[in-house]
Amino acid sequence: MLDFAIFWDWLAFAVRWLHVITAIAWIGSSFYFVALDLGLRQRPGLPAGAFGEEWQVHGGGFYHIQKYLVAPAEMPEHLTWFKWESYATWLSGLALLAVVYYSGASLFLIDPAVLDVSVPVAILVSLACLASGWIVYDLLCRWLIGKADTGLMILLYVVLVFMAWGLTHLFTGRAAFLHLGAITATIMSANVFMVIIPNQKIVVADLIAGRKPDPKYGKIAKQRSLHNNYLTLPVLFLMLSNHYPLAFGTEFNWVIASLVFLMGVLIRHYFNTVHARKGNPTWTWLATCILFILVIWLSTAPKVLTGEARASAAAQVYVASAHFPAVRDTVLGAHWALLGYAGVEALVAEARSGAAGQFALMVRYIDKAGLKDALHRQDWAAFARGYNGPGYAGNGYDRKIAAAYRRHAGAAATVATPAPAEPVLRQGARGEAVRELQRSLTALGHPVAADGAFGPATAAALKKFQRRNGLAADGIAGPATFAALHRALASQTGFAALAALFRSWFARLTGRRG
Repeated sequence: MLDFAIFWDWLAFAVRWLHVITAIAWIGSSFYFVALDLGLRQRPGLPAGAFGEEWQVHGGGFYHIQKYLVAPAEMPEHLTWFKWESYATWLSGLALLAVVYYSGASLFLIDPAVLDVSVPVAILVSLACLASGWIVYDLLCRWLIGKADTGLMILLYVVLVFMAWGLTHLFTGRAAFLHLGAITATIMSANVFMVIIPNQKIVVADLIAGRKPDPKYGKIAKQRSLHNNYLTLPVLFLMLSNHYPLAFGTEFNWVIASLVFLMGVLIRHYFNTVHARKGNPTWTWLATCILFILVIWLSTAPKVLTGEARASAAAQVYVASAHFPAVRDTVLGAHWALLGYAGVEALVAEARSGAAGQFALMVRYIDKAGLKDALHRQDWAAFARGYNGPGYAGNGYDRKIAAAYRRHAGAAATVATPAPAEPVLRQGARGEAVRELQRSLTALGHPVAADGAFGPATAAALKKFQRRNGLAADGIAGPATFAALHRALASQTGFAALAALFRSWFARLTGRRG
């Protein structure tokens, strides 16, 4: 198991490295050709059909480049295509999405508080977002081709803002940002694969056949290439943002993403203007800095806009404690960024939300810190060292965990043992049978307090279980539902069983019944 985990981590590293390399190649060629295009000079005596030329010096020599807006009079002997940089970037990006976000969907992709769906559904939604983004963009471009480019750009920006908002209602904030970048990158790569290269192939085919190429194909390809140029910088930000929770860990993350697109347009406008020798619009840098300051403010002070009390203010009572310095840098607290929280306050808020939140926090850390293998091996010293830090031995955490495991080893199996005759349970029911139902739902990933009272929360958790197991989602525990529960519990092995053990242990430590 450990060998597989190491292999998978290195696989993610390799794919990420490949993605970075191919992206550099693609973005580099995009920047170069746009700058070259804008810097072309016209002079008398250019060959027939040539629009302009440029002399460049690099690598100890001179380059003389001429551009034909449509095509030269005859097919050249040598022709270099620039396409695989784009294709390889998109393919490696999709592979990275699968290796990290699809394989770890329950941790990185799905936020039950936003949209509680199964892993397969979440993956299908992700792929649908990539496809629909391109379809909407392409339809808008075909609808407005040959018309006002500025109006098209504004309309496309409105669509991007809507997508930024919509994605935050489908996935985690981190995944929403990544998908917005992936949708944009899909549009850019599809522009190359579906429009630019096919149009250029039509022109080449006309030259080979001795026909005069239609200039419309070059015009369409140029429009798509310009869009790619302006979308490049926002894509880079969205990809990098996944390493910085301040970018996506706020309810205003979709606004931040929208402002980032404006920042990217402003920066590219500056360079495109300079390369075209049309001035030096330094105001774009000032505007970009102002937008970036606004992004910083939105990431750190969103409660000013909502009117809610800031978490930091609510935590002052704990900060004022004389014991705060001693616990400030505990293992979990120090790794708030690793766990995907916007800040320490966000981690604390989840921990204070109740047993379910604390358990979710614990499991998230166990997974991210790579401690699952230690649990499987029952290597309590290794687990305690990773979870509690180097001082675990002095506190005897490994011995306490080992003793708790021996004491509660039968807890998970006990939950899975069917009662001789289960009653039909519905809202309003109370007693030990309800408590056992609640324990079973929690063990199967539908956490609910084991208080022995069948209330709305228990009904909601039961309906989720019923839907995922092909049952009528009526919120009533009858024979068919109990049979499905027993089957699901019996199939639990490895980490799932240990998770059920830890739920029971945590409940006892916190003084909660069940």
